Amino acid sequence: MNEARIDLAHAVALGSIDDEDHNAVQEVLDGEDPVLRAEFMTEVQQTKEVLGTLAEATAAQPPAALRARLLAAIAAEQPPVAS
Repeated sequence: MNEARIDLAHAVALGSIDDEDHNAVQEVLDGEDPVLRAEFMTEVQQTKEVLGTLAEATAAQPPAALRARLLAAIAAEQPPVAS
C-alpha cells in the first residue's frame, strides 16, 4: 500500500475525510484488489486501536469545578420557544 493510501486510512480512522477523500476511500473499497482492500481496512483498524490507546494513556481528570460551571451554563440557557 502506498503512502497516500496509508494517509487516507489514517484520515478515515480519525473521522476526518472530506468529499474528495470519501471518493478515494470508495475507490479502494470498490476496487478489484481484495488484498489492497484488506490492507486498507487493517490500517484503519490498527490506527483506531492506537488512537484509543493514546487517548487512554493521556487522559486527564478535568478540574472539579468544571462540572459545576457546565451545569450552571446549561441551566442558564433558555429553551427554544415553539412558534
